[in-house]
Amino acid sequence: MKTPRIGSFWTAVLTLLIVYGLVKWGIPAVSREVTTLPFPLPVPGTLMFFYMMLTLIALFLMISFSDEALDDFLRPIKKLLRGGYGKAFRAAFLLAVPLLAGWQVYETIVPRAEAPVSLRIQHPSSNFPKSSEALKNPFASPTEAQVAAFIEQAKANEVTFVPQVQEDVDNWMNEADPDHVLELFASAPVKKLLAQIKAGKVEPETAKAALLEKNLFEGRALYAMNCRACHGDSTAGDGPMADGFKLRPINFTDNGTIETIVEGYTFWRVANGGPGLPVEATPWDSAMPEWKLSLTEEERWKIILAEYNLAQKTPRIPESH
Repeated sequence: MKTPRIGSFWTAVLTLLIVYGLVKWGIPAVSREVTTLPFPLPVPGTLMFFYMMLTLIALFLMISFSDEALDDFLRPIKKLLRGGYGKAFRAAFLLAVPLLAGWQVYETIVPRAEAPVSLRIQHPSSNFPKSSEALKNPFASPTEAQVAAFIEQAKANEVTFVPQVQEDVDNWMNEADPDHVLELFASAPVKKLLAQIKAGKVEPETAKAALLEKNLFEGRALYAMNCRACHGDSTAGDGPMADGFKLRPINFTDNGTIETIVEGYTFWRVANGGPGLPVEATPWDSAMPEWKLSLTEEERWKIILAEYNLAQKTPRIPESH
């Protein structure tokens, strides 16, 4: 039995429909399985346009490759225009095409009555505990006791890091075999500290600056592991997953964001995430998780230290100060 042949025209139509379906619904469905997120990652309109244009170009090359292929593609079109499928069908088709195009143009440009825009409350704080307002980041300005403990660790070459970083530091130590673990850092304060350790006289201010470098290193590493995907490399809210949320992460490099709030509020927001927001946060519910469930207080403070540093911002000073 001879297999029916659908022809170049219907092959092109089916190809366009299949490619559109794969990009429009297939990619988001696969992304949901790959990322295990409760929502699919959307395909940007520009990417959809890019794929469809590539498909059209490929089909054009296939159809115009030879006169036979072009004639095969045009055959059903010529048959329709000559009334081969019936004059009534031809008339209906020729009427439907301009009506469909006109309806599409109308839907695009017609003015619409829309509900007023709900303004976003950038920093909802009705349930922010007043006692937290004066909190200061304990790792932004180490105390004398912390500096003294760090000096002893540095002298004994027993400086430790947060667990998420320690394994990588150990691997680097095994491969590079340095004289001191702090050789991991190329910054001037750490180099100065190592020189003073070698000379046998360590100045507290030098050790404090080196300890701050270590805290920043750990904070940046923790930020990259837990926050970069949404907030981006520079905290500008442009991470690779930012477009997948109903509400994009805020741009911390903007002057009207984290620079306008005290550190205690930043710590509270990071700890409680979206589920901890008050009622007025709706409908702009944040997708940020409750980091207090998976990160220690030390790790959260170090991430906040890194966020302000990466954004090149300083927290607002509480009015009580």
